[in-house]
Amino acid sequence: MISAKIPDEVYKEFALRIPDGERSNFIRDAITEKLQSVPRPDRIFELEKRIRNLETGLAEIKKSLADLEVLTFDKDKVNPHAFCLDETDHRIMDYLLHYKGATTPELADYLKSNRWYVLGRLRKLQKRSRTQLGKSIIEYYAAERQGKKKAWWLIKEIAEA
Repeated sequence: MISAKIPDEVYKEFALRIPDGERSNFIRDAITEKLQSVPRPDRIFELEKRIRNLETGLAEIKKSLADLEVLTFDKDKVNPHAFCLDETDHRIMDYLLHYKGATTPELADYLKSNRWYVLGRLRKLQKRSRTQLGKSIIEYYAAERQGKKKAWWLIKEIAEA
């Protein structure tokens, strides 16, 4: 048994169009028809699970491709662009390759972006290279080095010039 509040004009139209004995069947059919268009929660959960599996598989493929690219370079030398995911990462890496190091405000000015955004991208590059290579390709150095304090530096021993 279900009770529902409906506007007066809708009820009048309903009473006018549907005869007394057919109203329950009509409401039951209308609810069933409407339910057909709404996805079931278990289907949504199943789709989310499949998407998670796809993302995991894609991450594995990316890691394998990066490993293959790492293997194509000289021993102990790595292409620093192998760890870049998009144009922003490539521009950061180009700047670091050219200047060997940079502070986050310098990179933010270069990219015309927020320094917190740049900091996040640098940390992701560092983490991605550590995960795929076993060691980071960039490092943060807080003390003064080559006239810069609190800067990110490309590790020369790992990266090819």
